[in-house]
Amino acid sequence: MRKRKWFADLLKEEKWLNDRLAEGYACRRIGSLGGYAFEPSDRKMVIRLDYQRQMSAEKYEEYKGTYADFGWTHLKGNRWGSVQYWQKPADGRDEIFSDAGSQVAFYKRLTHYALTTACLFFVYTCAIFNGNIFAALFDIKASYLTEGLWEKEGAAFWRAFLFETPFAMLRFLPAWIFGIAIVMSLYSYFHYLKRKKEYA
Repeated sequence: MRKRKWFADLLKEEKWLNDRLAEGYACRRIGSLGGYAFEPSDRKMVIRLDYQRQMSAEKYEEYKGTYADFGWTHLKGNRWGSVQYWQKPADGRDEIFSDAGSQVAFYKRLTHYALTTACLFFVYTCAIFNGNIFAALFDIKASYLTEGLWEKEGAAFWRAFLFETPFAMLRFLPAWIFGIAIVMSLYSYFHYLKRKKEYA
């Protein structure tokens, strides 16, 4: 089974993946553009997501080895600062954050990840729209650059509209991803402060 879905929120992605696994599947592969491949499984599986900042090759191998010792299989991720995907058969020991400190550290890393994503898409959007990010967010028509597009009618309009839509999406979607990443960073930061207060 193959699915394609995009997420800006790692926690929602993790929940969605585990919902698929609960239907009797195991995740076989995770692509770079929102593609997921699943296969039937006789065992109940569980997936956990983590975000790690850039680390040395030695530290990364040590990081992966620690999880492997507890039965986790590494599905996707790299040492350059990325989301790490881990899967294992459910056995009652299914959390990767075993103590308060690791949970607090996770939300701190997640905040950093969201802010980094927001900054990248903010710069991209400003470059495309000459700094007018509000046009990218609220004026979708501004992303369509074909002259006279909105005056066309019938089949001529739809041909031009459908042809340009993929290019327009490259212009307006980054602005929305920027907005989502800002919300995600605030959400993560709130949980970081909450967990830090709980375990202080």
